[in-house]
Amino acid sequence: MRFAHVLPAGSDDPRLVLVDGDDGVFVDELWDEAPSRLEALIAGGDPLLQRVREAAGAGTRHPLAGRRFASALLDPPVILAIGLNYAAHSSELGLKTDSTPTVFVLWPNSLTGHDATTTWPRTLSESVDYEAELGVIIGTPAKDVSADHALDHVWGYTVVNDITARDIQYSEAQWSRCKSFDGFTPTGPFVVTKDEVPDPQDLHIWTVLDGHTMQDASTAQMVRPVSTLIAHLSKSATLLPGTLISTGSPGGAGYSRDPQVFLRDHSTVTVGIDGIGELTTHCRIVG
Repeated sequence: MRFAHVLPAGSDDPRLVLVDGDDGVFVDELWDEAPSRLEALIAGGDPLLQRVREAAGAGTRHPLAGRRFASALLDPPVILAIGLNYAAHSSELGLKTDSTPTVFVLWPNSLTGHDATTTWPRTLSESVDYEAELGVIIGTPAKDVSADHALDHVWGYTVVNDITARDIQYSEAQWSRCKSFDGFTPTGPFVVTKDEVPDPQDLHIWTVLDGHTMQDASTAQMVRPVSTLIAHLSKSATLLPGTLISTGSPGGAGYSRDPQVFLRDHSTVTVGIDGIGELTTHCRIVG
């Protein structure tokens, strides 16, 4: 099953839709008090998901063409990001892949949706880069789980662009601020339930910037697979339902190129994962 948050015409209040080809069914129209946000659907567990599945057949289809999308998740309990999880990306940034995962937190204000415009001031950074990443959404509480059972706690998957101000990244000891400007974490447009992704380590992941392919890789190239990341993170804290884990970016970042390639004013960048979706961001630099 495939879900998204869309913004109805004339409204900034996102509503959850079950995606059916080019159409969508508003979940909150299926019955009284049906969930209108993905977080509520996740909290309801498998019984609620099954009820949506059964009710959707009789739901009214609405065309998705021309709709505005909100973030795939609107209010996750935390956004955990993994750095240096592809050897090629670590090498091109001149950074060492540590013996344990590099983990940092992204701020919730950075979330935005597909086809949105992300704006930042020129005075703050002119070295803003793209990073295509697989987003993993936790469905059931995970505490001290083994890698063998870690994927049992996954609800679904989405696409993330971990936009990064490289100059700030290299000037500060921590990476949260350089990746948490407003709109620096586009997600979506879709969340695909885990049953539609048999192997999260067998996915084509890519980036196209202004018509040029910049990243072209496979999640098989992760240093640590999704199962290992979940197991590691769950040892120190319970991963709550709705937690978003952004699992790292493959090689091909603009920072490492000669000459360097950064997001410019009026750039359009699309990151995608085959079978999950394509996520586009429009860039504006002000000042």
